[in-house]
Amino acid sequence: MSRRLPVGGPGLLLPLLLLFASASCGRKDAKVAPPAQAMPVKVQTAKPEKVNDTTEYVSTLKSRDSAVIMPQVEGQITKIFVRSGDRVNAGTPLMQIDPAKQQATVKSQEDTHAAAEANLKYAEQQYARAKDLSSAGVISKQEFDQAKSAVDNAHAQVRALSAQVREQQVELHYYRVAAPSSGIVGDIPVHVGDRVTVSTILTTVDKPGTLEAYVYVPIERAPKLKMNMPVDLVDGSGNVIAKSKVSFISPQVDNTTQSVLVKAQIANQKDALRQSQFVRARVIWGSQDTPVVPVLAVSRIGGEYFAFVAEPDSKGGYVARQKVLKVGQIVGNDYVVVDGIKSGDKVIVSGTQFLIDGTGVVPQEASST
Repeated sequence: MSRRLPVGGPGLLLPLLLLFASASCGRKDAKVAPPAQAMPVKVQTAKPEKVNDTTEYVSTLKSRDSAVIMPQVEGQITKIFVRSGDRVNAGTPLMQIDPAKQQATVKSQEDTHAAAEANLKYAEQQYARAKDLSSAGVISKQEFDQAKSAVDNAHAQVRALSAQVREQQVELHYYRVAAPSSGIVGDIPVHVGDRVTVSTILTTVDKPGTLEAYVYVPIERAPKLKMNMPVDLVDGSGNVIAKSKVSFISPQVDNTTQSVLVKAQIANQKDALRQSQFVRARVIWGSQDTPVVPVLAVSRIGGEYFAFVAEPDSKGGYVARQKVLKVGQIVGNDYVVVDGIKSGDKVIVSGTQFLIDGTGVVPQEASST
């Protein structure tokens, strides 16, 4: 009797056996992926440094020996004797205002004074005659008293006219504008032929030397202001160009700006600074020990600042942890860290663009210079 094979027997079993054998071989050859290797990175240990608490304000420099020249009389300018930038001494003529009208007034007063002196001389002669006649009993006492009164009135008139002449002569002197002190002539906004009044600014005379920085501090910071508090003037790059201290604190608040005026005297060495110049004044409120981190180690994302710190993990290695920072001013090449990093943290300063939070790292101390 012949045996019947199952339907599809050899034809179906063969593929199954081959598939099983292939799967068995695949399991033998499979290798487990090794764990990711830790990334070597440079780190700097955050150390506390003494950092100044400062605020910068725009200030104006003003000369302590600057005179604004304004005329004391009205009239037309006929001459200008100097140019902007000229060095002048006290009393040097600067400008001439047409004195013709005043000269005529002085001449009229002098003529009136001369007439009064002639009248006085005549009255004195009359008084001398009256005195002799009165002694001889020729004239009455009343006539003598009248002669004496005439002399007294003539003397009073001469004194009054003398005072008027001196007054007009002094005013005539004002028609020639002179430098009140030695210094450098500033801008001259007027021209020959201009009519000026007592409120017209003719020019300025600035004496080289000490300047004052006018700093307007917001009223919110005013309670912290103290006399002799350090103030530095800095240039556009932040370099200190002059050092000073607070020499004046206004007791009043500016109604317009709601600020307090602070002054600091600046020794203007080599005349490097100028009157009315705008400069940045850095008020130093105090100093404190604060950790700093290199600027290159800090990234800014969405308006927030971040840095990576190498922290120990449970396996005895290190991992990179991303920290959110609150930074202050930049000092040199470092950020002052207000919050987010403490002293002793190992701040990662290289390869930060390849890191994500939790990446294994091998920290290597980098030079802080």
